[in-house]
Formats: sequence, C-alpha cells, structure tokens
Amino acid sequence: ADIISTVEFNYSGELLATGDKGGRVVIFQHEQESKNRPHLRGEYNVYSTFQSHEPEFDYLKSLEIEEKINKIRWLPQQNAAHFLLSTNDKTIKLWKISERDKRAEGYNLKDEDGRLRDPFRITSLRVPVLMPMDLMVEASPRRIFANAHTYHINSISVNSDHETYLSADDLRINLWHLEITDRSFNIVDIKPANMEELTEVITAAECHPHQCNVFVYSSSKGTIRLCDMRAAALCDRHSKFFEEPEDPSSRSFFSEIISSISDVKFSHSGRYMMTRDYLSVKVWDLNMENRPVETYQVHEYLRSKLCSLYENDCIFDKFETLFLGFVLNVAIMTGSYNNFFRMFDRNTRRDITLEASRESSKPRATLKPRKVSTGGKRKKDEISVDSLDFNKKILHTAWHPKDNVIAVAATNNLYIFQDKIN
Repeated sequence: ADIISTVEFNYSGELLATGDKGGRVVIFQHEQESKNRPHLRGEYNVYSTFQSHEPEFDYLKSLEIEEKINKIRWLPQQNAAHFLLSTNDKTIKLWKISERDKRAEGYNLKDEDGRLRDPFRITSLRVPVLMPMDLMVEASPRRIFANAHTYHINSISVNSDHETYLSADDLRINLWHLEITDRSFNIVDIKPANMEELTEVITAAECHPHQCNVFVYSSSKGTIRLCDMRAAALCDRHSKFFEEPEDPSSRSFFSEIISSISDVKFSHSGRYMMTRDYLSVKVWDLNMENRPVETYQVHEYLRSKLCSLYENDCIFDKFETLFLGFVLNVAIMTGSYNNFFRMFDRNTRRDITLEASRESSKPRATLKPRKVSTGGKRKKDEISVDSLDFNKKILHTAWHPKDNVIAVAATNNLYIFQDKIN
C-alpha cells in the first residue's frame, strides 16, 4: 500500500506531493534555509498526510476500483491555501490544503468543551475572540469529479487558463471546468463501434503550457496526436500527427509493445515535446512531424532481455520522463531498473546513470555514476546486465521548478537529491 505511484512539486517548489497505492497523499514542505544551517537547502519534512481515495466496488460491472493514486497535479496558488487534483482509476478530487493557527473562544451558546448551554443561564453577551493555537494543516475535498470515465484514468493535466483541465482514460479524453463537477465535455473518443476492432489505446495526455486550446495525446502504437480545440468540438481529427517510421531490420515480436509511449511532456517554451517509450526518450519539434529531433537510448542493453521482461510483465512498465532546467530545458531525466535513473545533457549529448538506494545515498554524499556492462568481461565498478534487479524500478520522478533539486520515487522510498553545494 505504501508503494509511491506519483510525485509532483507545486509551482513554487515549496511543497512536494506523493501519492501511493493505498490512496494516501503525503505532502512534504521545504525547510527554510537559515544562516547557521545552510545545508538544509534541499530538506523536506512531512507537512500533511491525508487519505485521498478509498477502495470502491462497481456493482454493475462487478469490478473492484483500486484506491491507488494515478496522478497528482497542483493548481497555481491564488491565496494562502494550496489546491491539488488527485485521481485514481475513476474519480478525480480537488483538495484544499490550508493552515490554521487560531481558534475562536468565548461562544455564547456553548461551553468551551462544545456542549450547548441552557438558554436560561445565558445572562450576558460575550464577543468571541481568536486565540493562538498550534499550527494545524487541514486537507478538505472541495470538488469531486466522478462518473465520467468508463475506463482507467491515466492522465490529468491542468490547462494554461487555470480554469479547465483534461482527464484521459484508455479510449476517451474529457475537458472539465474546475468549478463544475456534474458534467464534462468529451473532446476525444477513439472507441470503435465494435470493440474487437480496437487496435490502440490512449496512454497519456498533456495540455500545451501556453496555448489553452492545444493539447497532445500519445498512443500504445507509438504515435502522438496534437489537437486544436478551436477546429472542432470533438477533436477526433488531429491537427498534427507525430510518428517515427520503424526500421524493418529491427522489427521483432516485441516491437509494438516497446514502441508504446508511456509519458509525454511539453518543454517550457511549448516548442518541443518529449515522449518516453520502453527503451528510449525522444524529443520532437512541433513543426516537424515525421521524426524526432533528438533520441536518447535509456537502457539499450535490455533489448536482448525482452523475452524475460515480457514473461515477468516488466515490459509493460510505464516510465515517466521530465525536462530539467525551468526555462531552457537543458537536460532530460527518466528512470530505469535496479533503482537507476538516467540524465541526458541536451547540449553536450553526455549522459550519466545514477542510483537511488539507501546504500549509495547517505545524506550529503555525492552520487557516483554507475555503468552497466553488456560484454563478457566487466570492469570493477560496473554491474552486469544479468544481475540487474527488475523489481527495483524508478517510474516516477519530479523536478523542482526553480532549484536543481529532484525527487525520485523508488518503490516505497522517496529520495531527494540536490546539486552539490561548495
């Protein structure tokens, strides 16, 4: 139940939210840096914990609905409170996280312990006063967006107008207004008339960072469609279609499975987008549809292991990816197996493999680059492909919007790394 299923920083980076398989959301708060303790720059402590979703049962379909949190998305902060959207397979909830450090005392109609007073004993009128109390962080559900998805929700994305958001399941994408819970607009529907003709499903959807009418969604066939909501109310006909033609010489039984896109992200400028399939990360220019402008191999050494990965279902793992560098997006980060995560410098084309584990990640220790040996003879500091642990995987990562701080979820552990301080 405590396996982390999503990680997300808020817009300022002050708060970091994680969701887990048990339906809980844990929010961590950034510790304020003090002059006598400058090393606390990257430290986060628990700020609030609450149960977001409970397990349910769909009696019409005789299906259990898991409480697992699939995605968390923060809304931009407008006042003292924070708001976030969290979703499981079926229901999206809008949560308000607020602080309370004062309480009212001196009621007229009830005693301090909350019991109602006898009206005949009230002889004077008191003015209630606010008294200081220990800080309390309260999480309360403000909206519940339910009953709009027949299939499992895999994505939610807040639009740049900060009034609407998208939610996507395997076959449909809906557009919601944050104030309206009882209806949504279906803007993409790829469900065929006969379900036996189904050839692909939607795997991820994302709103454009600046143009509130543009969004993209990826499919299990390795294609990405860009849609413009100004063109038509139902965006079944895409504006742009991104696909890299497959090399016939490398085609195999697993080609279609490993080409499925598990994550799609826009760059900060909105000019580029990045997609993650099973073995690689690709960066696309929105003005060029026929092939990506950059391709990075994440773990090419697993190509020879696809058969065993298929047998243990690891080939269906959905890795996330993200741009590092708030404005320039100078680097890319994504996860791998054995608790490895990979970083690619887009300017120098250099890459590095790092490991998130308790043994190698002592507080304030520098991470050592890891190398995977593919040949017969391996060097002393290399790890063999055959000894990789496929149960340890990094699927979910998050990057601080302003500082060089990253959060990495490794099963039920959350690691926070920051760039080295002199």
